[in-house]
Amino acid sequence: MMHDFLNVLLLTFIPLFIAIDPLSLPPFVLSLTEDLSTHQRYKLIHASMGTATLVGLAFLFFGQFILNTMGISVGAFAIGGGFILLVLSTNYITKGRMMETSEETKVGVVPIGTPLTAGPATITTLLLLQNEFPLYIVLISFALNLLITWGLLLLSTKLIRVLGKGGLKAISQIFSLLLATIAVAMMLRGLDMLGIINIVG
Repeated sequence: MMHDFLNVLLLTFIPLFIAIDPLSLPPFVLSLTEDLSTHQRYKLIHASMGTATLVGLAFLFFGQFILNTMGISVGAFAIGGGFILLVLSTNYITKGRMMETSEETKVGVVPIGTPLTAGPATITTLLLLQNEFPLYIVLISFALNLLITWGLLLLSTKLIRVLGKGGLKAISQIFSLLLATIAVAMMLRGLDMLGIINIVG
């Protein structure tokens, strides 16, 4: 029983970990908060994680209802989310950032809380996992991923010292490639769910 629980937990944890990509966030957060004190940076991180939690839970519990009300299928949402994620990951690979930033974005809610942490990839992944696995398992995996992300952001300054900005940049580039692959997979999964194509296996 415990072995089955751990297997299912792993099957939900890994897709969310790749979708959230916590390793790519520290350098981004530091670039946004370079003029802030440590206390202010921590306050921003707490606000961004609170936002990510609320957005994720809202779509996890009410996402299907929202989509049904708007007449949007999970397949169509997966295609849209995958397309947006593909654009964001392509921007990061080619430009070194996912989106243009300004002083107003330093509130932490945008873009750190959403869409970087709880963005199209995370929301789509949550909806897809909810349809395949028990809700409490998905909740546990989501909570674990947020805790890991939260911890990495709080330790971002020390993490930069250990790996260096170049090291984190290299890791983020690798995860950006993985995110691009996940984006394509989401789009194909959406097309399959809509019956446009048939993916075997």
